[in-house]
Amino acid sequence: MNHITNTQSWKALENHFEEIKNVHIKTLFGNDKERGSKLSLNELGIYFDYSKHRVNDKTIDLLFKLAEELKIDSRREEMFSGKKINKTENRAVLHTALRTPKSASILVDGHNVVPDVHEVLDKMASFSNKIRSGEWKGYTGKIIKNVINIGIGGSDLGPVMAYESLKHFSDRSLNFKFVSNVDGSDFAEAVEGLDAEESLFIISSKTFTTLETMTNANTARDWFLSQINNPEAIAKHFVAVSTNEKSVIEFGIDPQNMFGFWDWVGGRYSMTAAIGLSTMIAIGAENYHKMLNGYHQMDEHFRNAPLRKNIPVIMALLGIWYNNFFEAETQAVFPYENYLKRFPAYLQQLTMESNGKQVNLNGERIDYQSGAIYWGEPGTNGQHSFYQLIHQGTKLIPVDFIGFKKSLNPLGSHQDYLIANMIAQGEALAFGKTKEEVKAEGITDDLVMHKVFEGNKPSSTFFLDQLSPENLGKLVAMYEHCVYVQGLIWDINPFDQMGVELGKVLAMKIIPELENDEREINHDSSTNALINFYRK
Repeated sequence: MNHITNTQSWKALENHFEEIKNVHIKTLFGNDKERGSKLSLNELGIYFDYSKHRVNDKTIDLLFKLAEELKIDSRREEMFSGKKINKTENRAVLHTALRTPKSASILVDGHNVVPDVHEVLDKMASFSNKIRSGEWKGYTGKIIKNVINIGIGGSDLGPVMAYESLKHFSDRSLNFKFVSNVDGSDFAEAVEGLDAEESLFIISSKTFTTLETMTNANTARDWFLSQINNPEAIAKHFVAVSTNEKSVIEFGIDPQNMFGFWDWVGGRYSMTAAIGLSTMIAIGAENYHKMLNGYHQMDEHFRNAPLRKNIPVIMALLGIWYNNFFEAETQAVFPYENYLKRFPAYLQQLTMESNGKQVNLNGERIDYQSGAIYWGEPGTNGQHSFYQLIHQGTKLIPVDFIGFKKSLNPLGSHQDYLIANMIAQGEALAFGKTKEEVKAEGITDDLVMHKVFEGNKPSSTFFLDQLSPENLGKLVAMYEHCVYVQGLIWDINPFDQMGVELGKVLAMKIIPELENDEREINHDSSTNALINFYRK
């Protein structure tokens, strides 16, 4: 038995769950007319309504007692102080340092890393300004019009999400492409119709050895040299986000155009490291720093706000409640803002690569569910796709709604219709529609049960003024800290990702077996058959 499930607060939650598991949200609202205002926060310009959850005052108290018993209040400081909380890799975890003001001091092994961070930010700003102004010229003297980011995982999902989210603020004279999949179609479509003389490639790989990224990078170099047959031209059209200077130079990139970062930045937390170079080029250094400021505001809120007034902490505890007591397996995130269409995909890596673990910090197998499966799409599209299952299916799926009062593109009544749908969905999920209400509409008996909505489906709503670089930073950091708190409670390490390694190791063995039909293969019968099928 792992110690978390043996704590007094966990056992109290188990007992309480039996009391409340069948209580309807409608009943909870009926018992407390002030519930909507009591279970909400308005912090940092985020109105967070968590009243439509299957919790009462006792539930909330017990969840906070769990947090207190596990010392979440003091342990959250370990991340900010540079303590090596990534125990399996013996590393500090300091993505928060990436958005810390210049005046701060954060020590890692006695070294203040904040000046290093701002040195890279300044270098990024100088470079991005040259691209945006046209001062940076390609090898033949043409200005850069196309920026192609090549990476995978955190080196791709963060930049893609940030670009799509902040496209409204981007320089529309520049064309941005993102290549991650080792499938050749991804690269081929990205460069279709592009002129190599006007193209800049950003190769994002910390080690400069990642198989998918370097395969695409080498293909990009071949494509480029097929149009400009001079290896010296590479230095004007390729830059690197990496720490491996030797390999960067061997590739042909000028080391002056290498942007580094540190081992205390995990891939999925690296969006505000040099991995964000494409984002800065797109939106400019000023907007990029506004985004960093949004991150920092949420960092400070998480670090200093009391647990009971702390947005990421409350999110995390509600997630624990559904994941470990109701045994819900997924968490849906529905942004009612089309620019955030890649936000759920970004959260998939952030949450599932972080907390998809089966052993605790001592290497012992845990006997409770850890990370939930995150998924989602923008509203209102999802309403005509999968909402049916959430409303009337047999799965319990907690939902996060994210909305904004103002549109970046105000057109007639569009925003009113959009937000009306978001608010209505939360109401429908919580309160449903009874058999009596359906009958009162004159529905025939044979169809009544088909039109009943049982409700009692939990949701949170995050309401902000308008999507902006600053507010995007707040939202991303909010989920980052939620992930960290849940990792603390589950006693797992959210900052390694060893589960991605085995498949890559086996792939390196299989690649030469696919390339050479005569090579002996010695796998299981299924794998052997698949290799032989491909060979033929």
